[in-house]
This record gives sequence, structure tokens and C-alpha cells, in this order.
Amino acid sequence: MKKLFKFIGIILLFFVLAIGVFYFINNEPLPKGKEGKEADALAIKVINSLHHEAFENTEVIEWSFRGKHFYKWMKREGYVIIEWDNYIVHLFPNQPQKNILFNKEKVKIKNPDPKIFQQAHSFFNNDSFWLVAPYKIFDKGTKRSIVKHNNKDALLITYTSGGSTPGDSYLWILDDNYYPISYKMWTSIIPIGGVSATWSDWKKTEAGIQLPTKHKLSLFGVELNMGKVKAYNYKANILAKKVLKAINHKAYIKTKKLEWSFAGKRHYKWNKEQHNVYVSWDTIQVNLYPNKLNKSTVSYNDVLQKNPNFKIIQKANDLFNNDSFWLIAPHKLFEDGIIRTIKKINSKDALLVKYTTGGTTPGDSYLWILDSNYVPKSYKMYVPSMKMNGVDATWDNWITTNSGTLLPTSHTFGKNRILSMGNVKGTN
Repeated sequence: MKKLFKFIGIILLFFVLAIGVFYFINNEPLPKGKEGKEADALAIKVINSLHHEAFENTEVIEWSFRGKHFYKWMKREGYVIIEWDNYIVHLFPNQPQKNILFNKEKVKIKNPDPKIFQQAHSFFNNDSFWLVAPYKIFDKGTKRSIVKHNNKDALLITYTSGGSTPGDSYLWILDDNYYPISYKMWTSIIPIGGVSATWSDWKKTEAGIQLPTKHKLSLFGVELNMGKVKAYNYKANILAKKVLKAINHKAYIKTKKLEWSFAGKRHYKWNKEQHNVYVSWDTIQVNLYPNKLNKSTVSYNDVLQKNPNFKIIQKANDLFNNDSFWLIAPHKLFEDGIIRTIKKINSKDALLVKYTTGGTTPGDSYLWILDSNYVPKSYKMYVPSMKMNGVDATWDNWITTNSGTLLPTSHTFGKNRILSMGNVKGTN
């Protein structure tokens, strides 16, 4: 028996020594950073790279944590639905008196144990951090400083208050575009300082924000799975669908051909079904194939050119992108690369549409103002490339085309300048 105890003691000693060696090798002291304007400027570059504005406008975020805790965060409404084990909690972090507990059968529990809500709040603080931490580096109770890491600027964030473990610090490692790729942690729940975690497998969500789907820790290669990550703006989507219904978008989808002009200068015949466009201005005619520009042809005074000037083809494509926008933009609210959010104008819902990809000038935003029937009557234009910051334009004289869809025939913008779309036609 003594030999057995001696053997166990030796094993325990080796185990303790191994832990000590591991700690000595891997533990890193918290680096000292430089606070101030430079650190805040770096932090601003980080949130700009992440499209922080889209995060602020996001209505709903869904995810899970290691397949154990499941979340539906009604972000704009200020509460989160958390499911684990036999509990479903409606947690109001800033209004705890409104917290509600249900069982798995969705039966409301009377007089619930307050510890369950405390546990839910702790889960939410921890698990949401692994999802959205980079978006919260300017939250109240955060301190920012610059640290050199591998001869590059890294951002050290210390949480002086808030959350479940105030005092924790995280060193964000950034790529050349200031995008977070990993961080090092100094936290109360991990005794070893400097444990790193990757931020990889980012997913671009419908709401326009990037969210990670998993992380890998340097500590024993532990992987944290964030489940089926989603972010969307359901109220904005409902409003956008009301717009499409008002302008008979179903008929637009079936419309085969559109004709219009732009300010009497450029004229278009768009075979929408085959997606080729006859564009003419001055003495130039282009048979444009937007998806296959090399297939396009150029004519001068109706004389076909054997070797078409590609700059003319590109110009025709740019003109088509711009001029068709003034005709059909309300019909394109659900195309890829579009972020839809709701803004209040005179206490009424307006639809803010941001184009993140496509077109000639991605990054532009338009705030659609609607009439009582949800038909667009005007919008405000935010076009950085043209230094437009809320320039107004009306959408006037809507007609129902032969194909059954609604299209505008004129606009007013600037100093009461009228922009005519000519003799607008839509046929099948």
C-alpha cells in the first residue's frame, strides 16, 4: 500500500511540475500600451473595416455557443432569447424586472429562481463576446492602447467595468486592412496570460456585418463553434416587401422589355429577358451585353465598327448602370450586396438602402421616403464619390406599364431641376 501511495505521489509531483513548466513557458505578462488619440485612431480604423454602422443598425443576431447555448438577440428591441438545457429565458439586460422564464414546452414559469436569470446573463456576456467583441471596442468601460506586436501596431482593449469579468484585457492582432485576425487574452478565468484565439471563418450576413463562425485557441487546440450564425433586419425586410408589392414587383420580374430615355440625351431599349441593351447617345450606338462586355458592339451613325473601342463599351455600361437606377431602383431592394435598415423621418418609417457591391459606385446609400401606400415618393442620396450628403430627389408621375409594373417617368432634384425618363414602356 505504501508503494502505491508513493507511486501516486510521484505521479502527482510530475503532474504539478509539468503544469509549472507549461505555465512558465506559455505565460506572458500583460503588455504595456500607449493610450490616447493614436490608440483611438487605430480603434476607429478597426470598426470602419468591420462596417460598424451596419452593426449598430442590425435588428436580429442568431448564433449558438459550442452547441450548448442557443441565442436569438433582438438587438434593436433590447432583449435576447437564450435556450439551454430545459430553460428558455427572455433576458432584458438593461431591464431585469422584465425577464421571463419558460420551460422547453414554452410554458411560462411562475416565481422563477433569480439565479437562472443571473446564469443566463453570464452566458450572454461570455458567448456574445466571442461573436461581436470587435464591434464593441468603444463601449462604455473600455480602455484602448497601442502595443507593438511583431513590429506592427496591435490594439489592447481593457475592460474596466461592465460584463461578468471587469479587468480583463485583450490584444487584438490586425491584418494590413485593420481587420481582426486573432487576439491574446489576459482574463480572470484563464490563469495563463497571453493565450491566443483565432477569429476565422468570417461570414458576411444579410445585415451587412461580418461575424465569426468558429475560433481556435492556442491552449490545447480547443475549438469554439458559433453554430449557424445569422444577422438580419426583419422589420426593414417587411417594409421593403411592402414597397415591392405597391409597385407590383411580380409584374416587373415577368417584364421582358423596357424602354426609356435619360434627360433626352441617352436612349435605351433593354431586352431584360436576354439582358442585352441598345444604348444610344450623340452619334454613338452600342449593343451592350453587361455580363459579357467583350460581346458588345459599337456603331457610329448606324455604321458597325469592326474593332469597337472598349472605352465606349465601358462608358455605355456605366451609363446604363446610372440611368437604369433612376428607373428601376425600387425594384432592386433585395439584390445581393444590399443592406436594408429602417430610419425615422417625421416619425414615419423610411427605408435606408446601402449598396455594398455592384454598380459603378459601391458604398452609396439612399433613404427612401414612402407615401401612405408604400410607393416611393422621394429619397435622400448619400454618394461619397459625388460629395452628396442627403441630397433630395423626388420620384414622380408613376405609370402602370403594359406589362403591369409601376415605373416613374420623371424626377425633381437639386434646384427644382426636372429629370425626364422620356416615354417609359414595359412590355412582354
